[in-house]
Amino acid sequence: MAADVMTVVPYQCSTAGPGLRSASSAGFVGRDESAFHRATDPNVFDWLDHVKAAAGCSHPIRLSGEVATVDRATGQLLSAARTEDEPDGEIYKPCGNRRHAVCPSCARTYQRDAYQLLRAGLAGGKGIPASVAGHPAVFVTFTAPSFGTVHTRVVNRHTCGNRRRCGCRAEPCHARRATDPTAQPCEHGQPSVCWARHEESDPRLGQPLCLDCYNYDAQVVWNHSAPELWRRTSEAIRKRLHARARQLGLPPVVQFTASGRARRVPPVKPSFGKVAEMQRRAVVHYHAIVRLDGVDLDPNAVVSPPAPFGVDDLVAAVTHAATVTFTTRPHPARPQGWRIAWGDPAKGFDVRPISADGEITDGKVAGYLAKYATKSTEATGHVSRRLDGEVIDLYANEHGSHPERLIDACWTLGGSRDWQHLRRWAHMLGFGGHFLTKSRRYSTTFRILRNARVVWRRTETGHEYADQTEEERTLIVGLLTYAGSGWRTTGDALLANTAAAMARERHEVAREEFAAVA
Repeated sequence: MAADVMTVVPYQCSTAGPGLRSASSAGFVGRDESAFHRATDPNVFDWLDHVKAAAGCSHPIRLSGEVATVDRATGQLLSAARTEDEPDGEIYKPCGNRRHAVCPSCARTYQRDAYQLLRAGLAGGKGIPASVAGHPAVFVTFTAPSFGTVHTRVVNRHTCGNRRRCGCRAEPCHARRATDPTAQPCEHGQPSVCWARHEESDPRLGQPLCLDCYNYDAQVVWNHSAPELWRRTSEAIRKRLHARARQLGLPPVVQFTASGRARRVPPVKPSFGKVAEMQRRAVVHYHAIVRLDGVDLDPNAVVSPPAPFGVDDLVAAVTHAATVTFTTRPHPARPQGWRIAWGDPAKGFDVRPISADGEITDGKVAGYLAKYATKSTEATGHVSRRLDGEVIDLYANEHGSHPERLIDACWTLGGSRDWQHLRRWAHMLGFGGHFLTKSRRYSTTFRILRNARVVWRRTETGHEYADQTEEERTLIVGLLTYAGSGWRTTGDALLANTAAAMARERHEVAREEFAAVA
């Protein structure tokens, strides 16, 4: 389908639900039986080609209706196609979910797009000039403060070659001498010492030593306020760089708005690419790429910063901004509000320069951030959709596990009129921000990457609109309605996902052989 598509999708109730549910009232069909009937159908290869766009997706979206091709100049109807003439009478569209725990296939596509988007902001390409590779850039990690003692795994010295499968010996979790006052049991009788050397798969990691001592209210409020704290931090970085420009005596740049009005702007501007990661203790922290750009007469141009500016100035600005704090609005449970700040700079704050030949390269940083772009609350042991009053008792318990107490804190604090958003984001343990965001000028967009992939697929398959000039002369109008979510039968899911898995395996083998030859 063309990039410029106008689709009308009216709301329509459907008996189909999420997952592998049937669109009919017959319910589930046996996997073996339905797979056998589909596999022995003479048109099975036509069906596989039809669902190729959504093959591998766990919960494809099914649409029905009509797709018309119209001449842009005259408005004449050139052709019309109805989904009734297609296999199953529907067309399949990938769900596009970024979460790996929900749909591994769509999450993989999202992760690769995120990698290209983040790396283009450091090395150029995808419409970004290659000169950005020479701009000062740093990789920053902002963590949350402590809300109570939790089980941790600390390895002071890594000897492994692969950190993903690290089996190095960890240090004791919380080792204290018997004479240390902090080694005494807490007021609830729970030990405050842990001598265990936790493995990476230990389920105790991230769990509080004492659930009753942990400050759950402060943590969910911090999660909820993290996007605002990041906004204030980015503003502090910008202001610090502007102050440095005035200190160096650099004149401002005169730009003209769309209305022709002149304005004076500072000669430098930072650009960001940021990813949020949910830690095992169920609190978010941020990994960010901060790049320093210059300012040109053209507001959309990406140019190098003035000569006096270097990576040291950027590190100083980021380090200064890490001390930003603010206080939330009052709450009946805490009239003075909560103080929101980043964690201890000596433990949780890290800033490293990015260079093409250094320890931190553009490829490593982009891969590291893209990996976390497809994750959510899975690390905490909690996965659910948005919660409401009918199901909250299934997930919230003030005397339950660590995630259950966090959800209960969200629901309880969200009962106040000014804090109702906490209930909206209770399934995310209070965090309501985006997991991947960027500055407008930092890099390309997901939409541009998706459109480029569509054009490439059309070229490879010989699509009728592979020619860009032909696409510009026509407009595709989709009059489609929602028919359901998920595959019609478990057999269809088995065949489609198997075919997609085999294709991905061949693709990976080809990539490895190509890399070996190169």
